[in-house]
Amino acid sequence: MLRLYDNLSSGNGYKCRWLLTQLGLPFERVEVDIDRGESRTPGFLAINPNGRIPVLRVGPDDHLAESNAILRYLAEGTPFWPEGKREKAAVLQWLFWEQYSHEPNIATARFWITHRLEMTPERAHALVMKREMGHAALRQLEGHVLRQDWLVGDRCTIADVALYAYTHVAEEGGFDLDRYPAVRRWLDRFAAQPDHIQITDRVGTERPFDPALFA
Repeated sequence: MLRLYDNLSSGNGYKCRWLLTQLGLPFERVEVDIDRGESRTPGFLAINPNGRIPVLRVGPDDHLAESNAILRYLAEGTPFWPEGKREKAAVLQWLFWEQYSHEPNIATARFWITHRLEMTPERAHALVMKREMGHAALRQLEGHVLRQDWLVGDRCTIADVALYAYTHVAEEGGFDLDRYPAVRRWLDRFAAQPDHIQITDRVGTERPFDPALFA
């Protein structure tokens, strides 16, 4: 069975949970307490030396890290991965953009606030910059979904899954989404899909964090 090392507050983990649920794939979910450093333990670092969640165990001694790589792996042969060469490249373009221009600003601001990190002068200064760059990303997204319902083609793909995860909780990082009405409509469209789950929904078979899982 697939096993997802996850954290319930994580948008990157949520992407994988959401798609696993949509595809009806049974999986175990292991909650990794990142605030207590469980992703930096020797066992976890043995499966992902980068020390980050999510990680998907796809087979014995076979672990796949990076949320968008996991989405791509799971989407193979499903409607969430397009057939055309150009459409595939467009999906990848959005996945790269999400991790380079969107997630580092919107998700980081949210993480600092919701995990109550100390707002040092350096972090306070960086937060201003991240909000500026986050709004720039949201403006770009607004312009795109103003013209079409989905990011690529005429249906939801993993591009939408990747961008929905942190956009729909952007207000937790101090971003006013009312400034982006087309983005709001796209978020509502995404959430209206059958079997949609919320970021805090516990899905899969829960397993406690245990060093023996990495043996």
